[in-house]
Amino acid sequence: MATLGSRLSGIGMTSARTRARMVERLREQGIRDEVVLSALNAVPRHIFVDEALAIRAYEDTPLPIGSGQTISQPWVVARMTELARNGRELASVLEIGTGCGYQTAVLAQIAGEVYTVERIAALVNKARRNLQSLKLKNVRLKHGDGSTDLGEELAVDAIVVTAGTAHVPAALLKYLKPGGRMVLPLASPGEGVQRLTVIEAGPAGFREQTFDAVRFVPLLPGLA
Repeated sequence: MATLGSRLSGIGMTSARTRARMVERLREQGIRDEVVLSALNAVPRHIFVDEALAIRAYEDTPLPIGSGQTISQPWVVARMTELARNGRELASVLEIGTGCGYQTAVLAQIAGEVYTVERIAALVNKARRNLQSLKLKNVRLKHGDGSTDLGEELAVDAIVVTAGTAHVPAALLKYLKPGGRMVLPLASPGEGVQRLTVIEAGPAGFREQTFDAVRFVPLLPGLA
């Protein structure tokens, strides 16, 4: 069995050079925020997937992580992070749908604090191990239902929702600071196509912008 040290350093397809090639590909695919690109370069994606899949970790494709869920492809992670940041410093970010923790780790590179919520207990445990292996001190992970009011006093600069829905989770919008942004895969009612959508908290209410077509697992209520 590979040791943690060997998994972090990596050889061959899990090397820093492979990660740099992934970042260059993202740049060619239109990711412009160099802060975001640096964050993806800093996070070893291969430790967030099963060892049998590590050789595919830096391909631009989603991969299974168990419990019927997937780790998003690097371009989607980069694009959602870029939209959430919007060229700003982020003091605090709320993530709905921790999964294996990869998007969380990327957000932790660019935000002062990341509060992440996952409904599936098995993934909470997996994410906690992954994030602890990177010794991240600015992440708070909760097993909870992220589709509704979290029952906490929060004020965040951005909310990143990593599951698809046909309805904006309105109960979460109150957590946005003025000028804050929620990024989520939103499907128009009656349509199957999800698009990355930004909901921005402005002085006159919320403004919605629609961007790239994506495909995510559904945002579900309750705990599992």
